[in-house]
Amino acid sequence: MKPVIFLGPSLSHSEARTILEADYRPPVRRGDLASLESGCRIVGIVDGVFMTDAAVGHREILALLQNGIKVVGGSSMGALRAAELSDFGMVGVGEVYKMYSSGQIDGDDEVALAFNPETLEPMSEALVNLRFNVSRAVDRNVISLAEADLMIDEIKRTYFPKRSYDLLLSIAQDKFGKDKSDGLRAFLGNQAKDLKKSDALMVIATIKTLIKSELY
Repeated sequence: MKPVIFLGPSLSHSEARTILEADYRPPVRRGDLASLESGCRIVGIVDGVFMTDAAVGHREILALLQNGIKVVGGSSMGALRAAELSDFGMVGVGEVYKMYSSGQIDGDDEVALAFNPETLEPMSEALVNLRFNVSRAVDRNVISLAEADLMIDEIKRTYFPKRSYDLLLSIAQDKFGKDKSDGLRAFLGNQAKDLKKSDALMVIATIKTLIKSELY
């Protein structure tokens, strides 16, 4: 049986299939894991619902692990649950997972975003992506640490479906002026990284490696 991977909007199903042929399903929600077909041996969790439906529960994942099913998580809901359940055997991969595991971030809203329920395309930007790229801008002296902290604090107070790079730049201009905002815009335009997408790709690659190595 193909691995079952809950995915979108962090990475499109079509792009994921270029790496691994799997049973790709929409973001996981409460009850999805309990209804998996018998014979499933490996599950990937990238994306999951947060507010529109009940989020996938810890007990659901633990039940899979206890039945010998390998569960790999990263990027979004998968990273959060993997950080919480790594001691019980869930495999976590990627930078977002490391950020949750280390305590650098802790809120569900760090990875939450609005997405089109039909196409699974993102309609806002995840705080963890904004945070990551603002930190990189500090490292490259585009903005100061104090400026970065102020922007992230204001973005964090914004309801998650309204978070975006445009909002970030608007905050930068309002607080620090056009020159600072233009510098940040140029940096983001050339060097911004989609952390959630790169971690989602890592989840797919990890599952592919496990299958090839028969380590599940």
